[in-house]
Amino acid sequence: MNIIGTIAFAVSGSLVAIEEQFDLLGVFILGFVTAFGGGMIRNLIVGLPVANIWHQPSLFLTATITICIVFVLPYEWMHRWQRVVSFFDAIGLSAFAIEGATYAHHVHSTFATTLVAALMTGIGGGIIRDVLAGRKPLVFQSEIYAVWALFAGLCVGLGIVPVAPAQYALFVIVVVLRMISLHYGWHLPKKWTAAAGEHIHHDV
Repeated sequence: MNIIGTIAFAVSGSLVAIEEQFDLLGVFILGFVTAFGGGMIRNLIVGLPVANIWHQPSLFLTATITICIVFVLPYEWMHRWQRVVSFFDAIGLSAFAIEGATYAHHVHSTFATTLVAALMTGIGGGIIRDVLAGRKPLVFQSEIYAVWALFAGLCVGLGIVPVAPAQYALFVIVVVLRMISLHYGWHLPKKWTAAAGEHIHHDV
């Protein structure tokens, strides 16, 4: 799950950086913070040193190779970049949410910690990516996003997916649910204010 999530979020961060016309350094920075930001937040939640994130040379190499591949690919191949970003974002969300929840569950065995670890490991990297790219974080918009990370944490915390095969099945389910919710525009309720209505009126 860690490898899958790292690759997916490295692709997601790199594509956003390219779309925002970042230079090579910017692409690497955004790719890395997207891939590893959630893990750093998870370590804070479960009480591990944040510096532990640096003791993963294989994952850093994986992310580096992934970012390089994305950078050298012709941009024309990514003309549907938004759909590609959303797909890899869903993969990263699912993989990291399950990985974070499983790790927290094994370390603390508390339901609340498992849920919070799943949520922040799944969405942390994406939030940092969007902030650095000058975008409104996806998780705070109308789409259902963080809910699927909580769903993964719920399944892990309740012991529904105790073994690896079940976790991979959950991984696929969360990815599918995320893409379905994106396709059909599912969203959580939010309160419309007069200012929001005025903004919509001006846009029209």
